[in-house]
Amino acid sequence: MPPPVYSRVAIRIGFGRLPPAGAREGKDHGDTDAHCARYQETRPAGAVARADSAASSRGSRDGREVRGYGGLLAQAEGGSQVRVEDRPYAHLVDGWLEADRLLPRKQRHTIRRVHDRLLAETDYDGEYSTTMRYVHRWREANRGVPDREGYVRLEWAAGSMQVDFGVARARIAGEMADVHCLVASLPYSNMRLCVALPGENAECLCHGLMLVFEHIGGVPPVIVMDNATGAGRRNAKGEVTLTGVFSAFVAHYRLEVRFCNPYSGNEKGSVENAVGFLRRNLMVPPMHAESYGQLSRFMLERCDGLAASSYCPRLPGVPVTEVFDEEKAALMPLPSTAFDPVRWESRTADKYGLVDIDSNRYLAGPDSARSRVLAAIRWDTVTLTSPATGELLAEYPRQYGRSRNVEDPALVLPRLAVKPRAWRESSIRPDVPDDIRAWLDSMDEKTLKESLKAIGDACRAAGFDPAMQACDEILRSNRDMGLHADMLTPIALRMRDGDWEYPGEITEPDLSGYDRFITDIDPASGKENG
Repeated sequence: MPPPVYSRVAIRIGFGRLPPAGAREGKDHGDTDAHCARYQETRPAGAVARADSAASSRGSRDGREVRGYGGLLAQAEGGSQVRVEDRPYAHLVDGWLEADRLLPRKQRHTIRRVHDRLLAETDYDGEYSTTMRYVHRWREANRGVPDREGYVRLEWAAGSMQVDFGVARARIAGEMADVHCLVASLPYSNMRLCVALPGENAECLCHGLMLVFEHIGGVPPVIVMDNATGAGRRNAKGEVTLTGVFSAFVAHYRLEVRFCNPYSGNEKGSVENAVGFLRRNLMVPPMHAESYGQLSRFMLERCDGLAASSYCPRLPGVPVTEVFDEEKAALMPLPSTAFDPVRWESRTADKYGLVDIDSNRYLAGPDSARSRVLAAIRWDTVTLTSPATGELLAEYPRQYGRSRNVEDPALVLPRLAVKPRAWRESSIRPDVPDDIRAWLDSMDEKTLKESLKAIGDACRAAGFDPAMQACDEILRSNRDMGLHADMLTPIALRMRDGDWEYPGEITEPDLSGYDRFITDIDPASGKENG
């Protein structure tokens, strides 16, 4: 079998044009137009070899047509210079890649997607490696100017603050959680501060900044941040629209807010460095706390310790705390009135009385089914009220995550008292302590209805937990006594206030003295008194 034949015909593989005929790096091939400007990439007996064989069968090298990566690419006739057919592939791909500049990075064309679109939308029949080389060349040629020309060193004025978020693991109330750390850096002194939050929404952002402002005793006149979702949203034109809560926060503290360009962390390099520094020095090993508030206090204390033991980059040998004490003079005073970072939303409850807020559902109560509910959304709580009467319907800890139902059993129990047969399949049944649940399960429908009503009244007056404690005390002392509102509610209220001390098991009173007085018979001996 003869060895494979490789073509030396001039082929332009890709999206550009051929160099002049006879030109080749380091060699001169004379005036022979049939010689190529450069060798085609070596490929074992593939499409090129078949093209050579087909051309040889037509008996002339001068009239050879060659099919390469992009279809019919070149043709040499009568000793003329090899020409490349001008196809719109390059302009088409350039348009796609240029349009990607306005899209998020994760929604841009990959090389594979460019290649698939060329095959699907044009008559391009080239190979993936050709597309890959062209896209790489385009990206290299169109890379941003700062990447080619380097960076400009920035000098920050005293009082300027940079803000960013980072994520770290910590143990909150005994459970490991992803903590969103709001990091604030003052580049003038290199003071770095950090607080812990459950999310990165506008309410968390404002609350975290308020903690930082209170800790340093002032308000920075300028804040530089990236495109944080809680602060605002950037449109395709590059314009940033502030969220309602953050806009009110900026107006309250009289701040100037500047946003960095997309994917330009170098514009706030101080806080970018601080995020990693504090994560390594504060969160290794993971911190433990009972709440986010306690964890934030721990973080701020340790930030002060790090500042005292580190030195300002501008002034070697001078601690950060000393420079920051001087920088405080550039801060604005704190407002006399505290800011409440709250978002108000009006929602319609579903047929169960549930209100959807940020993909979680909160129970306003069965009585609020299919009616409007006003929600006050803060970083840690969700408060539901009636817009018609202003009555407080419910207040819950704010949930982070998705698809969770949050219910207050005290709101469901009055409805169960009306429909006692729904007790065994109700959603709040697992929330009731085991002993009380077993006792309710054993009751007939009439007793169950009365007991649920009594528990509902106690919950409405004192809350669910004190009502359950009162039920437990009553049933432990005398299960036959049952649960009645006139006894259960007062005990629940006293337990809520912390001034209840149950005497324990109830014993029958000693009435022997009355018997002796009435009958004149000694109960002990059974004989008549003399």
